[in-house]
Amino acid sequence: MTEQAKVPAIRFAGFTDPWEQRKFGDCFEFLKSNTLSRAGLNGENGTARNVHYGDILIKFGDCLDGERSDLPFITDDTVLPKYAGSILREGDVIFADTAEDETAGKCVELRKLPKEPTISGLHTIPARPRFPFGTGYLGHYLNSDAYHRQLLPLMQGIKVISVSKAALQDTQVRFPGLSEQSAIGAALNEIDSLITLHQRKYDKLVIFKKSMLEKMFPKDGESVPEIRFAGFTDPWEQRELVDIAEIVGGGTPDTNNSNYWDGDIDWYAPAELGNNIYAESSTRKITQAGFDSCSTKMLPADKTILFTSRAGIGNTAILRHSACTNQGFQSLVIGDADVYFVYSMSERIKKWAEEKASGSTFLEISGRQLETMPVNLPSLVEQQAIGSFFSHLDDLITLHQRKLELLQNIKKSLLDKMFA
Repeated sequence: MTEQAKVPAIRFAGFTDPWEQRKFGDCFEFLKSNTLSRAGLNGENGTARNVHYGDILIKFGDCLDGERSDLPFITDDTVLPKYAGSILREGDVIFADTAEDETAGKCVELRKLPKEPTISGLHTIPARPRFPFGTGYLGHYLNSDAYHRQLLPLMQGIKVISVSKAALQDTQVRFPGLSEQSAIGAALNEIDSLITLHQRKYDKLVIFKKSMLEKMFPKDGESVPEIRFAGFTDPWEQRELVDIAEIVGGGTPDTNNSNYWDGDIDWYAPAELGNNIYAESSTRKITQAGFDSCSTKMLPADKTILFTSRAGIGNTAILRHSACTNQGFQSLVIGDADVYFVYSMSERIKKWAEEKASGSTFLEISGRQLETMPVNLPSLVEQQAIGSFFSHLDDLITLHQRKLELLQNIKKSLLDKMFA
């Protein structure tokens, strides 16, 4: 919001009036909160419900539909009478006053409360508007950077960050007329609904993949999986990883020799892999002279699964272009096997490697150790069918993840421009 015009960068058509700015204390009155830990709550029954700060930080969005959110019950029925004057209403807001980082001060606006009386819990600051606000406006505004950055210099603590009532009192609240508030709240609520929809689809696909990985590979001691494609009946063979992959390590050129760096050869470090299925391009690149100077090896594209062997064992990615790595890898160059089938075994390989790893400074798995890992293998044709299935499933998961990230970025941009 520009100080000159006191209006945001983006507005709905038809709204031209300047926004108001008031002190927090002129807009809200504080309510009482209890100090019950999770031990004093339950998910089954009770005469009152509770809003816990941990749920505000992690579980809830900007606005809370209490009818659908499974708010926990307070186990001790004698607690509620002590907070008779602070029973929450629709439109109230609750701040989490404590967190391990600058998310302290995250807020939720209450909508559609459950039938049981609800009170605010441990490490929360509940507040009630002194005058009406449009539905959804406060939840989105009080979580926007435009408001939250006022809290940053007021936060206290090192390992645990906290926000006080006094800090909130020092902030300014900006808002337009009631109709414009409602329009902003409705638009952002609609985006939140879309984000929730894609998050659920994404979560379901991730759970489905986990289930299929368990059922489409034989359990320990068995030779056939629980689920197979039609036409495959032969038992799987037990082999060692070395029978289907060459394990290749890496190396690092002298970092003080500028002739070895900024070339055109991809050179990977473990931290680059992240959660990506494919490794497309490395952050740092080396020259031919740098490559020749050390023990790193050139790894073939589309046949190599990068595998981190230390300081985070078992992160994997399929190499898209020929490249080399530093010594933090024991990569799998696949021979007589389907690459995506082997890649789909990543979690199994990771678990085995973590169990076998050793080291005094940090845990590490050697190439020779990795070669001995037992693996169950079907025919190449069945491997290809399984690999194709998980490849398509991963593509679908990635699609929903990208849609989710796009919606989240759209919302962030709108928050920046509708309140800034």
